[in-house]
Amino acid sequence: MKSFSNYLYLFIVVTVLVACNQSKNQKETSVDIDQILSEMSVKEKVGQMTQLNLDVISVGEVFDLEEPHKLDSAKLRKAIVEYGIGSILNVGGHAYTLEHWNEIISTVQNIATTETNHGVPIIYGIDAIHGANYLLGGTLFPQPLAQAATFNPDMARKAAAMTAYETRASGIPWNFSPVLDVARQPLWSRVFETYGEDVYLCKRMGVATIEGYQGDDASDPYRVASCMKHFLGYSWSFTGKDRTTAYIPETQLREYFLPTFEAAVDAGSLSVMINSGDVNGIPVHADKRILTDLLRTELEFDGVAVTDWEDIIKLHQFHKIAPTLKDAVKMAINAGIDMSMVPNDYEFSDLLLELVNEGEVPMSRIDESVRRILVMKQRLGLFEDPFTPDNYEYPLVASDSFINHSYQIAGEAITLLKNVNGTLPISQDKKVFVTGPMANSLTMINGSWGRTWQGTDDQWDDTSKHTILDAIQANFAEVSFEQGCEINKLTQDKKAYNKARNSDVIIACMGEYPSTEKPGDIHSLNLEEAQIEYVKGLAKLGKPIVLVLVENRARVIREIEPLCESIVLAYQPSENGSDALADVISGEINPSGKLPVTYPKYTNSLILYDHKYTDQLNVDFGLGAFEPQFEFGHGLSYTNFEYSNLKVNKTDDNESISISVNVTNKGNRDGKESVLVFVSDLYASITPSVKRLRAFDKQMINAGETLVFEFVIDTDELAFVSSDNQWVTEPGDYTISIGGLTENITL
Repeated sequence: MKSFSNYLYLFIVVTVLVACNQSKNQKETSVDIDQILSEMSVKEKVGQMTQLNLDVISVGEVFDLEEPHKLDSAKLRKAIVEYGIGSILNVGGHAYTLEHWNEIISTVQNIATTETNHGVPIIYGIDAIHGANYLLGGTLFPQPLAQAATFNPDMARKAAAMTAYETRASGIPWNFSPVLDVARQPLWSRVFETYGEDVYLCKRMGVATIEGYQGDDASDPYRVASCMKHFLGYSWSFTGKDRTTAYIPETQLREYFLPTFEAAVDAGSLSVMINSGDVNGIPVHADKRILTDLLRTELEFDGVAVTDWEDIIKLHQFHKIAPTLKDAVKMAINAGIDMSMVPNDYEFSDLLLELVNEGEVPMSRIDESVRRILVMKQRLGLFEDPFTPDNYEYPLVASDSFINHSYQIAGEAITLLKNVNGTLPISQDKKVFVTGPMANSLTMINGSWGRTWQGTDDQWDDTSKHTILDAIQANFAEVSFEQGCEINKLTQDKKAYNKARNSDVIIACMGEYPSTEKPGDIHSLNLEEAQIEYVKGLAKLGKPIVLVLVENRARVIREIEPLCESIVLAYQPSENGSDALADVISGEINPSGKLPVTYPKYTNSLILYDHKYTDQLNVDFGLGAFEPQFEFGHGLSYTNFEYSNLKVNKTDDNESISISVNVTNKGNRDGKESVLVFVSDLYASITPSVKRLRAFDKQMINAGETLVFEFVIDTDELAFVSSDNQWVTEPGDYTISIGGLTENITL
């Protein structure tokens, strides 16, 4: 796998894409959206705005389907022929084979296109968050947070293209990804689905992912529609709990949470999913200011806005702003929702039809949404070819080239946080003891959105893949193993301590259960006490400890950090990334990942890297209050990089700043280095951040080699949102910081 030729991969992909483009260019687009819209009844239009869960049209009850999964013919015709629904989503509890997905999609599309008045195809959506996770055998990639740690957008772009390929091979043209929420709340359960805490990094990685999903033309049968989510402010809940209130001033909403979506709109994302929570007490699903004024008028987004799961129902049941469900439907549609992820009954359709007939929802609002939905289906080529799996070949599904790319991402993502006395890499002659609850489990390294939603059901694991233990055993001659403790239970395993005592080095694999959304809510960022106590017990043996962390989010390890010679953050590297982790430990891979988040040291001191100057003040009004375990952008290598000769110049018109810096590999190993460019606005009319990431680049630098990294930053990129909610770049002094070097410049 590791030696697979990238040239061969590129040859195959180019060949497929050329064939695809030839087929695409032969299509004749004859569908007339205006005509279809004018001929539709109100009920048919409302149907297009309805998205149902697959369970509703399957044999069995919702969330209790018969196995093996089968479509229910009568339920299917009720949904498509009687109600005219426009979209289906989800999977019946677990991943399916490619053949079964093709059977589902073909059956659904055949009824939609031959048994309805207008033959409008269904648009099927799925959460392919880190690869085609709901396809049995589909390629899983490291979770998005890990991809961000590569600081390599090109790797994310390729992963997204591969995900699109396998998703479209299933017959599914719509992917509810990427998550563009900026992870400003470290406690939040969905940090791992994001590209980190920094706006600029999230923009770069998010746009690359959208480009990978959609390509130049989303109707390409190897591409899918992206869905940027969750608009807007979802990730900054005050409590840290999922779907709870966010309190966000307008200036911060625009500076930290809007830019990723604005960049995604500019990149052509075809759809958007809406924030399930409320911002400043107003549920976003009912906030016309956000859904229409901001999204449509200001950003000029012309794609489809879909709700998240049951979120119109939640306006009534949980947010308590709608006295009845009918009121909730009226609020959401008039605010700007196009499609309701209902998803388990027809009440939305019935109520919306009533509201239109009663004049409570104007027909113009319905036509606006239905037009967007039909246009997206047209942009995906569904009118011309809704049966993609039957008409094209997909030879690269689960191919070595895809698996190898997943391995490569993990290799560039895994972040070496600490390495005292060169403990890593471990030489081949060492006796290695592997332990911990994350060591011998595929579900733990895959994380949520695995073959199931939460990713905790190991019956769907691909046992041909390597756990961390398997991968380490493949790299070292003498490896022993005992789990030693559970995630939240200390077992006092004497065998574990005996094996640890007889080893040369201990690899302790710790972390948390896969989880996301509400099931992922936690009350403390501390790593569970059982794991802390187990590592303390191991430390008493006097053996060097390599702590491997497999986590949804950064968990506090303050008590055991001093006891570990080396600390490796593996994120959730996937079943294809365990080999990369073992290769980092053995030294075959020189680690190059850098933290896309600030790793906290204390649970009540969750200060982000781009904090204000006052956040640094301690009780004596001196500096020192910002004390993370590891800073944003931190990441070690097995070689040493030296930065020198930083040069900063501005153009005469102040429109851009040119920057160059030399980076020399002073060690005896080749290695990749991510060069991060931070800019500090020294004085501003609104308190400035101490620094902000404004550019980055990653390159391989051979041992003894010096590379010149060059950047051009538009001065517009230095802007902030002023008190009147406008972006401004103020004249004054700025500091450019790269690798410990600084230069000042005046604009």
